[in-house]
Amino acid sequence: QVHLSESGGGSVETGGFLKLSCEVSGIPFSWGCMGWFRQAPGKEREGLGYISTGSGYTFIADSVKGRFTVSQDNKKNVMYLQMNRMKPEDGAMYYCAADPVGGECERLSHWKYWGQGIQVTVSS
Repeated sequence: QVHLSESGGGSVETGGFLKLSCEVSGIPFSWGCMGWFRQAPGKEREGLGYISTGSGYTFIADSVKGRFTVSQDNKKNVMYLQMNRMKPEDGAMYYCAADPVGGECERLSHWKYWGQGIQVTVSS
């Protein structure tokens, strides 16, 4: 009944930009924490950015801070990941996730719901 669906992925040139969307259904959007993650082949999953949907508080990981931005649209029940000045190492499968906890979402160790993921490719 709970569904998270990523969209907006694809291929982009180095230095380009891409915006991902995560649509949430089956749970209230202002439920708790939402986050963006990515995993490249042969590497562990990496947390990118998080948002507390009730308060609007956001956190961006140091590895992508200054290039990536997380935002939300409560009317559309959607979370966004804006990616700018993309690099080849940004190529990965990107996932969105949700969990009912609130507060500082970057400290959350477990995420209850996950999307199926969407591929992002960055050409050199």
